[in-house]
Amino acid sequence: MTRLLFIGDIVGKPGRELVRRGLPALVAHHQIDLVIANVENAAAGFGVTPDIADDLLSYGVHVMTGGNHTWDKKEIVPYFDDQPRLLRPANLPEGAPGRGTYVARADNGVAVAVINLMGRVFMTAIDDPFRVAQEEIERVRGQAKLIFVDMHAEATSEKTAMGWYLDGRVAAVVGTHTHVQTADDRLLPSGTAYITDVGMTGPHDSVIGVERSAVIQRFLTTLPQRFETATENPRLNAVLVTADETTGRATAISRLNLSAREIETLVAAPATPR
Repeated sequence: MTRLLFIGDIVGKPGRELVRRGLPALVAHHQIDLVIANVENAAAGFGVTPDIADDLLSYGVHVMTGGNHTWDKKEIVPYFDDQPRLLRPANLPEGAPGRGTYVARADNGVAVAVINLMGRVFMTAIDDPFRVAQEEIERVRGQAKLIFVDMHAEATSEKTAMGWYLDGRVAAVVGTHTHVQTADDRLLPSGTAYITDVGMTGPHDSVIGVERSAVIQRFLTTLPQRFETATENPRLNAVLVTADETTGRATAISRLNLSAREIETLVAAPATPR
């Protein structure tokens, strides 16, 4: 069995610090073979920079996914030529920098294909994620039995539809983007692990990672506000997926929602032997 950890949208320095401090202990405690994280909010809530991406890789993240904030930091664009482990949605139009799929080698030696998709409902009009998902699956089928999909989308219905569409063809479809962890983690009938949204790794006493006062004023007045990343109550949201590399199907999925104090307790605990 291969154990995969997916970390929900890392938001700003509070989220990055949780990953820096807690990821090695999480990997040891849960005997993780591959770590995937959505990083499109890692730089003060908007995009990611090359230095931050390098830091996250050094913390133990194997593959990084993105979404609608992928291009927010201009300096990240040339980075895609040098670092294939940073993905952007595969269904961006032809000519976009970077790539949307990466075949990783897990620590147990198993090949795992990670596909990054983005929805179109209430979001930018881009290529069809369902068609592109099928194309990417066919492209990597000979390279990896295990396929993991990050579906970055606003609409619950679109993410749920993708889960059912790919059931039995991939090990997992996990939703990102809305920053609120949903409670619908399950194994679909044909063996695909699914959750509508993994949640957010960052400050939870906020409005989806942003300081509350500015967002409230925006709603009250409709006037533009300067949004700053919040700092209070940092929590790590993630899912742990166990998958059978011989069948390509998942056998379990479970949610993680850990406070900074719980992570410190995990750091202090003895490592779990493999």
